[in-house]
Amino acid sequence: MVLRVPFTGDEKESLRASLDRHRTAIDWKISGLDDEGLRRRMTPSGTSLLGLVKHLGAVEYGWFCQTFGRETEPLPFVDDDPDADLRVEPGESTAEILAFYARARAASDRVIDELDVEDLGKAWSGQTVSLRWVLIHMIEETARHAGHIDIVRELIDGVTGDHQED
Repeated sequence: MVLRVPFTGDEKESLRASLDRHRTAIDWKISGLDDEGLRRRMTPSGTSLLGLVKHLGAVEYGWFCQTFGRETEPLPFVDDDPDADLRVEPGESTAEILAFYARARAASDRVIDELDVEDLGKAWSGQTVSLRWVLIHMIEETARHAGHIDIVRELIDGVTGDHQED
């Protein structure tokens, strides 16, 4: 079933539905591929589906959990390597990265459930941000990378579309 943003929902419900809509598209786009397909580097910069999923897990943990003082597991950010969180290392399994993304989403969902959109946190940059701002930013981030995932998947096996049809 295609998730839709409610036409008359409240702000938090609508923002959450929008984020979940893009998350669901990502889940669909990475489904049905084997390990080789998920790891295949499809651009000169090395973009892979699994690398994009790893990045999305890291930014979910970072923006929702770290910003609002919640615990996270170790994140793949490296100060002198800005692409470390996008790269799948040889020792990282597909199952581990997919589970990392699932745990990050669950942790993010707990933050969303527990806070109001006006609640404030401190971003990695030192800026004070509201949960509203983080939700909007993560909708943008997730949608941007869902578009990348859409293109990479089409290059791998020709699958197109933005959401799975019922």
